[in-house]
Amino acid sequence: MVNRQRGPVRSEESRSAILAATAKLFAANGYDRLTIEGIAAEAHVGKQTIYRWWGSKSALVAETLLEGMLEPKIFTPPDSGDIRVDLRDWLEVVFAFIDDPANASFIRSILAAATQNADVGRHLGEVLGAGFALHAQFERAAQAGQIPPGTPLEELTKALVGFAILHALERSPAPAGFADRLVGLVLPPAQPAGGAGGVGSPGGVGRRAPTGAAGRGGAGAAGRSPAAPGGGRSGLGA
Repeated sequence: MVNRQRGPVRSEESRSAILAATAKLFAANGYDRLTIEGIAAEAHVGKQTIYRWWGSKSALVAETLLEGMLEPKIFTPPDSGDIRVDLRDWLEVVFAFIDDPANASFIRSILAAATQNADVGRHLGEVLGAGFALHAQFERAAQAGQIPPGTPLEELTKALVGFAILHALERSPAPAGFADRLVGLVLPPAQPAGGAGGVGSPGGVGRRAPTGAAGRGGAGAAGRSPAAPGGGRSGLGA
């Protein structure tokens, strides 16, 4: 009895040609106008070859994305050692790309693919350069004291990507200084160790008053003015 392999066997040469054709046509036409027929013609393969290996157009786009073939290289975050400057410069590049009429459909096409394929959605950040490289920069910045201790780095990345996606959907140019203000919003300056003014730092907004009799203050015993004539009290405790 002859043993047969189950499922279609991929030719690596054909697979590479199909992915390259997908990336090329996606960049030129966007997701909505991307067709299996067009990809097959560009890759010089039959439509059935594509359908045997990928169940849908979105699955094909997802694999092309996961191979790193849909990520514009201009989105690679700079690494100067100053995380706020790097984030500002990266966001300015992202916003400029989105605002350019020649590129306006790129992010929206990726979003359209993401609505049909979860793998695309999970890798939206990587399309904008917010992948492992940016996360590694955040870790180094945290170690250098440029990011406040305890800052959730994964959520920080998602917040920045979310702003970029929202900007793409709004279809209006980014105002001057938008990237700077955004970085200041999601990444406030770290307080120096022992410095005043930080939440939870000595002398800061979040400091709790000691509970001992000698350490009471504020609106409690130490904050009361001496008894006023006639037995009345004045001050915050009145």
